[in-house]
Amino acid sequence: MEKIIILAFVGFCAQLVDGALGMAYGVTSTSLLLLSGIAPAVSSASVHMAEVVTTAASGISHIKFGNVDKQVVKRLIIPGSIGAFLGATFLSNIPGEIIKPYIAIFLLSLGFFVIYKFLFKINKKQPVKQKSSSKNKQLAPLGFIAGFMDSTGGGGWGPIATPVLLTSHNMEPRKVVGSVDTSEFAIAISASLGFLISLGWQEIAFEWVIALMIGGIFAAPLAAWLVKIIPTILLGTLVGGVIIITNVRTLLSVIYISSTMTNIIYIILFVLWIISVIYAVFEIRKHKNNEKERPLKSD
Repeated sequence: MEKIIILAFVGFCAQLVDGALGMAYGVTSTSLLLLSGIAPAVSSASVHMAEVVTTAASGISHIKFGNVDKQVVKRLIIPGSIGAFLGATFLSNIPGEIIKPYIAIFLLSLGFFVIYKFLFKINKKQPVKQKSSSKNKQLAPLGFIAGFMDSTGGGGWGPIATPVLLTSHNMEPRKVVGSVDTSEFAIAISASLGFLISLGWQEIAFEWVIALMIGGIFAAPLAAWLVKIIPTILLGTLVGGVIIITNVRTLLSVIYISSTMTNIIYIILFVLWIISVIYAVFEIRKHKNNEKERPLKSD
């Protein structure tokens, strides 16, 4: 019962992050599951099965509010689903102890990327070129790579697909997030099928999946409220730090290193994390001050 409560809390935290940032459900939940000692393949399978429900709700909401480019969704779904299925099959046939450090490295890199993206990029307004994004040739390989990495790492669809689409300047940011979230429903289904075929039904603890779903359902409305009160740049920096710390711990557990050096690494990471948070707060205040000064300059 204690583990079920923990998993529900993991699902709650993951959906809270994903609902507020538009990404990182898989990265956050898989990192926490690995930290609790659950095998990589089972962790990723549980996350993707839970995502079938959470991404469906998210996709319906985005479609309702007109945040979806249907052509982009169509171009991402097929290659993304193939990549997710192959990634699930690949991960399921490799011993957990062998793949665990490599997954941690992948998630660790995503953690640094999340901080970089939100701390230095997301607050810089860039003009959006109104072009036909449906003709973009990068969508097919992007979908395949993001889908494959999403299954093998338990997260990566949003952190990989969303930044690439944002930097292409072919879509409005809200439609990037909406299209990626909506297409993720198909990715979650494909990955889940891949894990079920490779692992078998008996290897999946469905009570864990249900716990993740329940936690996510309760977090959804709270996440929507947090978006209004917590600046995205700050939330992204906080989440990136959590991902980095949890996966560094996983890596250090399989590498022979002295306790002194381990503590030094943790201290350095925490200091850098705090500096990043302070910088994020500084950027938020600077942006607010600039917004206040604009009416005065126009008079």
